[in-house]
Amino acid sequence: MRLSTRNQLKGTITDVDLGNVMAIVKVRLDGGDQVVTSSVTKDAAEDLGLKAGQPATVFIKSTEVTIGVD
Repeated sequence: MRLSTRNQLKGTITDVDLGNVMAIVKVRLDGGDQVVTSSVTKDAAEDLGLKAGQPATVFIKSTEVTIGVD
């Protein structure tokens, strides 16, 4: 599969919390302690068979990116 999304971050799913309609999926990025949290539909999470310990790629496509510094 080829995608136009350039922000592709590899990691491992650490948690999948299935709600009635939506699922919250947490992915720990490779090489560090950063975790990306995504909300997806429950149907999508079930169709993809998402589960803790599974390798995954996070795709980020946004028209706005915020940067913060100390």
